[in-house]
Amino acid sequence: MPEIKEMKRSEISYILSFVLLSFLIAGCAGNRDKHSQDKFFAEQLIACNRNLTKVVITDVLTPPVCSRVYAYTNIAAHEALSAGKNSYAGKLNNLTKVPAPGGKAKDYYLPLSSIIAFCTVAEKVVFNSEAVKKMEEDFLAEVEQFDIDPEVYERSVKYGREVGGFIIGWASKDGYLQRNSFPAYIVTKENWRWQPTPPDYTDAVEPNWHTLRPFVLDSSSQFRPVMPELLDTSQKSSYYKNVMEVYDAVRNQDNERIEIAKFWDCNPNISITSGHVTYFQQKISPAGHWLNIATTILEERKTTIEKSAQVLSTLSIAIADGFINCWEAKFHYNTIRPETIINRYIDKDWRPLLQTPPFPEYPSGHSVVSGASAVILTNIFGDNYSYTDSTEVPFGIPARKYTSFNEAAREASLSRLYGGIHYLPALNNGLEEGKRIGEYVLSKLSAK
Repeated sequence: MPEIKEMKRSEISYILSFVLLSFLIAGCAGNRDKHSQDKFFAEQLIACNRNLTKVVITDVLTPPVCSRVYAYTNIAAHEALSAGKNSYAGKLNNLTKVPAPGGKAKDYYLPLSSIIAFCTVAEKVVFNSEAVKKMEEDFLAEVEQFDIDPEVYERSVKYGREVGGFIIGWASKDGYLQRNSFPAYIVTKENWRWQPTPPDYTDAVEPNWHTLRPFVLDSSSQFRPVMPELLDTSQKSSYYKNVMEVYDAVRNQDNERIEIAKFWDCNPNISITSGHVTYFQQKISPAGHWLNIATTILEERKTTIEKSAQVLSTLSIAIADGFINCWEAKFHYNTIRPETIINRYIDKDWRPLLQTPPFPEYPSGHSVVSGASAVILTNIFGDNYSYTDSTEVPFGIPARKYTSFNEAAREASLSRLYGGIHYLPALNNGLEEGKRIGEYVLSKLSAK
């Protein structure tokens, strides 16, 4: 009997130890699940921006419109995540107090709200809303793997929809829907004004974009660059020297310059003619390129969703205001492209390496956007930040390495000279314009 009792005590001791161990393991597993959940959501805003880029490309949106899409979606994600704290309300033009969640913080899982707000806005600012709905459905299907309380889930989704709807209401009053009610661009015979260029002779893109409400700028002309030189075909003029610089840059190409020009082309819709057949190729926009640089860095650094929301919203705001300010200057100065001048006065058979975009030459849009982006990313990640840019790899163009964002911005700007579509003053003054916009955005968003 004593042996039997002793054996029972051993069994009881073993069982108790097993139960205790099971509780400990369960506790650790729970921590791992919460960690996995937070990690998953930290990656989702990055994934959403990349998926949105795919939609934007297939929608064939113009560069200015692309910038607007990224700005409103990322602002919505930021506002839902901040839940009234550190909001952009009062910092972005006409953005009033964003709805705050009711109840306590534990009653919501704000990362979920953030992605829902992003998708809610994205669905309204693109053509292919079905693709966005599918993106959201796939996201929510993945969320099912996590043990989120059903009531928390429902409240979080509802709050995301509420914030998204609020941002949509704000966006609807920015002038986008009314811009085409203004007069269209009229081509005249004045030899200094922009004219449609080969091969498609497309009408001017977004001539009334300056009528949109900026995000933080006081006006669309706030950082208008200095007046460009007037057309002067005398061979001793500085204007003629600028023309010849473009002409020679294309005639005397080397592999490095060709690679740079193609890497930063970022023309969302170029036409390609092969024999008697013409087809169009869709690519990423300047806004999409710089947003992809940011998402790559955020992914590598394994940042929180809060950090991602701050970076992507700030960057997209600067890019969007960069386009508004740049387009105001383009159609204010209304300068002719190198291709037109060179074909008319120097060489009728000359063609640029890149297809000339359908809007005035001065200033360079990519220079403005790159200058603004470099300021934002340098402020966040620091100067001399080395990274590899693989944005163009899906389009068959090799990745390039940079030692700083400013280096990348300068190269992006010079790519327009190498490609034969801009004069040097449009690049230098465009970069400076972009830098001023980036600095102003930072000052406005950091203001108390």
